[in-house]
Amino acid sequence: MKEFNINNLVRKNILELQPYISFRDNNEFVNPVLLDANESPFGELNRYPDSTQKILKQKLSEIKNIPVDQIAVGNGSDELIDLIIKVFCEPKKDSILMMNPSFAMYGFYASINENKVIKLDLNENFEIVKDDFIAISNDIKCKIFFLCSPNNPTGNSIEDIEFYIQNFNGIVVVDEAYIEFSGKKSCTELLEKYPNLIVLQTFSKAWGMAGARVGIAYSSQEIIKLINTVKAPYNVNFLSLNKTIEIINKQEVVKSNIENTLNEIAWLKNEFQSVKCIKKVYPTDANFFLIEFENVEKVHGKLLENEILTSKRSPQISNCIRINVGNREENTQLIQILKQFETL
Repeated sequence: MKEFNINNLVRKNILELQPYISFRDNNEFVNPVLLDANESPFGELNRYPDSTQKILKQKLSEIKNIPVDQIAVGNGSDELIDLIIKVFCEPKKDSILMMNPSFAMYGFYASINENKVIKLDLNENFEIVKDDFIAISNDIKCKIFFLCSPNNPTGNSIEDIEFYIQNFNGIVVVDEAYIEFSGKKSCTELLEKYPNLIVLQTFSKAWGMAGARVGIAYSSQEIIKLINTVKAPYNVNFLSLNKTIEIINKQEVVKSNIENTLNEIAWLKNEFQSVKCIKKVYPTDANFFLIEFENVEKVHGKLLENEILTSKRSPQISNCIRINVGNREENTQLIQILKQFETL
C-alpha cells in the first residue's frame, strides 16, 4: 500500500460538510429542563435518543479494547455500508470492488449512489485468486474493497486478509458479521497497523438482535469522524440502544447461545451425511451451510411446501441452497423433510 492520506480518498464535499451536533448530547447537565428539541413533554418515548450513543460505545470500548472515538454505531451494518460509500465514492465517477459471490448489499448501495460495481470472481473453493485481485486493483483503481469474512453466502473465511489490506490503494472494509462463529481472530486487531481499514460487526447474528438493527464500525479516528459526519442525527432508536446495552450485560447468555449453535452445526454435519439428495456440503465458519443438491428446484420447492424457508442461491451458485442453522427442533424438521426426498 502506498503512503496513505485519507483526504485523497474522501469526497471533497464531505470534507467540507459540517456535522449535525446535538447541543444536549455533547454537554453534561445535572437536572435539565428540556425545551430545546420541540419534543412532547408527555409519553414514554417522547425524548430523542442519544445521538452520540455514548453508553453503548463505552460498553463496546471496554469489551473490545478499542477507543470510543474509533467506534461508529449504525442502524444495522447496512446503514454503515451506505455511509461508507457516501463518504468515499463520488457518484457517477468512483467504483467499488466486491467478491463474487458475496453479500449483495455492497453492490446495492453502490448502485444507489451511482457507483460502478466491480466483481472479483472467487475460485471453485470460494477463495480469492490473488493474481486476479492484484490485476483488477491496479487496472480499475476502485475506492473501496468490501471483503466479507466469513463470507455470505459461502460460509468460508478469507485467508491472509492482511495481503488484501496491504495491496489495495483505497479503503478496505472487512465485514465480520459472522466472526463469532468462526473461531478466527478479528481484524480489529489490525486497526492500529492499517489506517485504510474499516471493520464491520453486528448484533444481528451471534448476539440474537436482528430485530434491533444495530451495526458497528471500527476504524481510525479520522474515518469514524467522517462516518459520524454523514449519519442521520438519531440513526439508532432509544429501544434498540437500550436492548443492545442489556444484551452486552448478558454476555454469558450470548456465549451459551453461540455454543449451542456450534453444537447444532456439528449435529447437522453428521446428519447431512445420510441425506442422499445432498451432493456437497461446503465448509462453514458461519451459522449457515451452503449445500449443493441433486435437484435443487425440487428440494427447495418441497421445503417451501412444508414451510421451511431457505435461501436458494442457484443459478448464481449452481444447484445450491443456503440453509441457516436453527434450534434442534427446527433442524430436526429440516432433516426429516430432506430424508423423505432422498431419491430426488
